[in-house]
Amino acid sequence: MNNIDRFFSPDPAAFADAYIHYLQSVLKGIEVKEIARFIETLLDARGRGATVFFVGNGGSAATASHFANDLAFGTNDYEKPFRVISLTDNVPVLTALGNDFGYEEIFVRQLRVLGRPGDVLVGISASGNSPNLTRAFDYANSAGIKTVAITAFDGGKMRTMASEGIHVPTGPKEYGPAEDAHMVLDHLVGAYLMRYVKAGGKP
Repeated sequence: MNNIDRFFSPDPAAFADAYIHYLQSVLKGIEVKEIARFIETLLDARGRGATVFFVGNGGSAATASHFANDLAFGTNDYEKPFRVISLTDNVPVLTALGNDFGYEEIFVRQLRVLGRPGDVLVGISASGNSPNLTRAFDYANSAGIKTVAITAFDGGKMRTMASEGIHVPTGPKEYGPAEDAHMVLDHLVGAYLMRYVKAGGKP
């Protein structure tokens, strides 16, 4: 039984109060030094003109798209932009690769075409164990592409495979708080970088 099951109440107000308090505790458990290191990785990629790729499944695919939008365009820098691509967004490519080679191949095959040494791969996953993500991480590590794992639960395989990461400390199967926190990270990082660029910060 996870924490959400434990504090569930038939009273919607009581449940809402408990959920919000639990989410606050989850957010407080995130190591801010991991966030700072991720921001430094993004700034380094920007400075080198490297591409940052985001990947994820389900709700994490939506977060990957959101992250890519907020970093590439939300920072409002077109002279020295953050070059960011979400590999979750091209439905014809995803369905073609999934149909022809299997779902485990949908990200790694895109990365083999688009990725270059020095690029960055960011995987977003609550469990950290999705085969299509771990396969992409395995390839990236062998190809000189830096790997970043944004995880929850116990971090799974991705957490051990990654060069660095941000771990959200939730209980198992707590997808709601995990994905909530991942979106907070998106907006936190995006808000910082937008202001960093506006203030004339140098990569």
